[in-house]
Amino acid sequence: MIEGHIKKMLSKLSEPVEYALPIGDELIQLNPYLGKTIKLTYQGEINCLHCGKKTKKSYSQGFCYPCMTKLAQCDLCIMKPETCHYHLGTCREPSWGEGFCFQDHFVYLANSSGLKVGITRHTQIPTRWIDQGATQALPIFKVKTRLQSGQVEMAMKKHVSDKTDWRKMLKGLAESKDLLEERDRLIEAAQSELSAIQAANKDGDITFIKDVEPVDIHYPVLEYPTKVSSFNFDKTPEIEGVLMGIKGQYLIFDTGVLNIRKFTSYRIQFDG
Repeated sequence: MIEGHIKKMLSKLSEPVEYALPIGDELIQLNPYLGKTIKLTYQGEINCLHCGKKTKKSYSQGFCYPCMTKLAQCDLCIMKPETCHYHLGTCREPSWGEGFCFQDHFVYLANSSGLKVGITRHTQIPTRWIDQGATQALPIFKVKTRLQSGQVEMAMKKHVSDKTDWRKMLKGLAESKDLLEERDRLIEAAQSELSAIQAANKDGDITFIKDVEPVDIHYPVLEYPTKVSSFNFDKTPEIEGVLMGIKGQYLIFDTGVLNIRKFTSYRIQFDG
């Protein structure tokens, strides 16, 4: 039995992906529990990921309401980087923004529930792809800022989705794609928009990545569900079942699925 507040699962690219669940000061290696019964019990306590204060409800995946409204990492522009407003002088935390948003980002193609375009910081490859449950991924552009990554993504998503169908992803139904071929097709389709973005930025700020091969990702899954039913700690404090797999930030039980990231900062008891 282990008790503590949970955070998103940690992952390591391997064959298959290796997962670990942080609970308090402990780190539970999850792959050895495949095929075994485990139980997660919510103990009725949520503490803000930032300030540590108790909160009745979690906002932005682990924060209390006051922190959610004042922290730059909880601002809308984190989800929609094309709306970055640092240059307008309205960033909630300019020093935080300088460190987070003004670093190399990648625009990528991934295949999770189907082909999609996405962005991530250079430090989050391949973690971001794994968190989305992608089975294939390919970086296509390297840019200097988060705003630029959002602008390129906006140009690309006129021709390809930027969303993941989490239910389809959990059923393991994504059909394999030739990502190099898809990349070339999409860049040609978005050429006019991409050229305009290049012209508006400095030379070298946006770089097309040529010599890279797609990454294939395999997950520790014994059996995918044919019907996806999701658990919610707020409605079902005790979740128990045989761990059939782990994909994205989801635990797949024989009784349903649980999105661990959604319940960041919840105090949980783990029994296995």
